[in-house]
Amino acid sequence: MDLKPLDALKLWHDVVLDTVRRDVPDLSARQLAILLTVYLEPPPHTVRGLASKLDVSKPAITRALDTMGQKDLLKRKRDDTDKRNVLVQRTVAGSVYLSELSDTIISKAKDHLA
Repeated sequence: MDLKPLDALKLWHDVVLDTVRRDVPDLSARQLAILLTVYLEPPPHTVRGLASKLDVSKPAITRALDTMGQKDLLKRKRDDTDKRNVLVQRTVAGSVYLSELSDTIISKAKDHLA
């Protein structure tokens, strides 16, 4: 797929519009980056590790995780081997959210190629 910058923006616009119009959680760019990192990169994931990876503060990660935890997209658990660490884990709802998002991206990309 060879997209020009304006085409890429239009594709992202269509994907975002679709998520706004459906009854799905409305995530910030930071929250989406965290969610994608947890689902696309091998575990374990910790608050400290995510903060380092995304180059944001641990409190920023914690606030994002608070919101995503309320939406059941991710969950946190104290690390049994090192109580100082908080593990960030996947959920079924988070998997479904990203599966539907990827389907939307594929569908909108096909529309742009047509």
